[in-house]
Order: sequence, then structure tokens, then C-alpha cells
Amino acid sequence: MNMALVRWTPRTDLWDPFASLADLQEEMNRLFDTSLRRFGSRAADGAFLPACDIVEEKDRLFVRMDLPGLRKEDVNVTLQEGVLTVKGERKIEDAKDANYYLRERVAGSFTRAIELPVAVNAGKIDAHFRDGVLEITLPKAEEAKPKQIEVKVG
Repeated sequence: MNMALVRWTPRTDLWDPFASLADLQEEMNRLFDTSLRRFGSRAADGAFLPACDIVEEKDRLFVRMDLPGLRKEDVNVTLQEGVLTVKGERKIEDAKDANYYLRERVAGSFTRAIELPVAVNAGKIDAHFRDGVLEITLPKAEEAKPKQIEVKVG
């Protein structure tokens, strides 16, 4: 992720509380714009970045990734050394000899690498692609599952 650094320069004129509030509002807008862009449909550099949910349940991890407009053939899922990697490419055909008035749909290659918080049973991973959503079920390895320990008296 490329990030541009902008030097902050304090106001040199007389203190104006309303101008300071305007500066603060501008900085807050910039902060939220750059941080929220990461989790939407575009990365900071404008590339396609699919939204993703990761849920941990008692016996499994569950990953959902929004991939509208893609087919299962467009997506590659791998697990290596505790990192789940989803790669793919979204292609949008350009209309020839057309003028775009608005273009928000993003195309291009993407890679999401997710470091898993627990060990999983790689042989039992299940992935389904349905209605533009990739759903991956990762059963926890036995050593990662919580174990009930009996407490004895005496």
C-alpha cells in the first residue's frame, strides 16, 4: 500500500476557532477516507480488493469473501504454513466508442493473504462459490480445539 506523506503546517494567522474546526474536519475526512477505502471495493491504489469476513467458531474457522462478477474458475485458494491465500481476477469489458459518465466498478487482479489464528485440518477444508460469495470452511486441528479438563478434588 502506497501512502503519501503530507507535512502538516500550523496556521500562522490569529487563532480562529472556526478555522481550526474546519481544519480538524478536513483531517478527519482524510483519515476516514483512506482507512475505509481499504475495506471497501478498492485498495488505496485503486485496485480491486474484495471484502472479507473471518469468523471463529468452536470447531472451525469460516471465511466469506464477496467476489461479485467472478466465477469459480477466476479464483484460486491455497493454504500454506498457516496462511490462507485467495487470488483472482475480475475482468470488466470496456464498451468501445463509449463515454463513461460514471465508473465505479473496479477490475484487476487481487490477492488476499489471511494469517489464520489457529491451526486447521488442511485435508478437510471445504470451499464453495455461490451467488458471488466465496465461502471457505476450515476445521480446526485437534490440538487447536478447546479441551475440557476435569478438575479432581483432593
